[in-house]
Amino acid sequence: MRYAAHDPFIAAARARPALWRLVLGTVLVLICFALFPLPLFGLVVLIGGTEALRDLFRSLVAIDTPGATLLVLMLFAGMVLGTALAVRLLHRRGAASLFGPWPRLWRHFLIATAIALAVFALSLLIPSDVPVSENLPPQLWALFLMSGLAALLLQTGAEEMLFRGYLQQQLAARFRSPLAWAVLPSGLFAIGHPPPPELGAQGWLLVLLPGLFGLLAADLTAATGSLGAAWGFHFANNMVSLLAVGVSGQITGLALYVAEVDLSDTRALLGLMASAALTTLAIWAAIRFALTRRRRVPADAATTPAASD
Repeated sequence: MRYAAHDPFIAAARARPALWRLVLGTVLVLICFALFPLPLFGLVVLIGGTEALRDLFRSLVAIDTPGATLLVLMLFAGMVLGTALAVRLLHRRGAASLFGPWPRLWRHFLIATAIALAVFALSLLIPSDVPVSENLPPQLWALFLMSGLAALLLQTGAEEMLFRGYLQQQLAARFRSPLAWAVLPSGLFAIGHPPPPELGAQGWLLVLLPGLFGLLAADLTAATGSLGAAWGFHFANNMVSLLAVGVSGQITGLALYVAEVDLSDTRALLGLMASAALTTLAIWAAIRFALTRRRRVPADAATTPAASD
């Protein structure tokens, strides 16, 4: 499959596509992401001592309160910082080059968000026997809604900036095959969403869902030439799963409702995965049709050769 919009999207990455730069850049991102919370932890110790720090760690592991969930999402600013530093220091380009043309970025973001939310709303019409209960009082939920949306915009933007921006661009500048620029970042994206330890080995089936999303987001990015479609898709998905209806045992701190799914039950787990996968595929297909139906790529379109340094 040829992606006419992909070549201009990755053009800035072609100047310095060497793999050693990408590896060092990825390490830099991980270091920044890991070290970013340290000033906060130091301040907590200074004010409340080590016991306060232990309490903070417990809340960050559970992620079942509004404050803890907001904090976890806001810490993704460290990923933004690390990715921006990586492209500047190792590839000599600005972070803006990771996003694609800005007018297209925001137009596609809004369209993809609207389509995804519409499909999610339609999916609610499908009968389900999964019990759903109130998680937060509506007044408390409304109080945190705007800050939750802002935090989700940051968190999803940070992940798209790294996985569909930095990694996809640099790998596509070096390799033509989607096995490199789509599959590899999607695999890393999936591994970065580990299941709760209490689910045991079968819990790792859950990483198939972010892996599928990663592949579809990579396709949308290549087909549209910006992060807008993937970012809007990601943002809407997390709005539904983190702010509207969470799943018991997952991140539920900001969710208005919680679906009581026993993820230790293999049948329930597979049912949840099948439903989520079908919805994800339907959203991808709708977004792709809406944003690329007028874009036609000739079968013999020329491909710019990968550079090397």
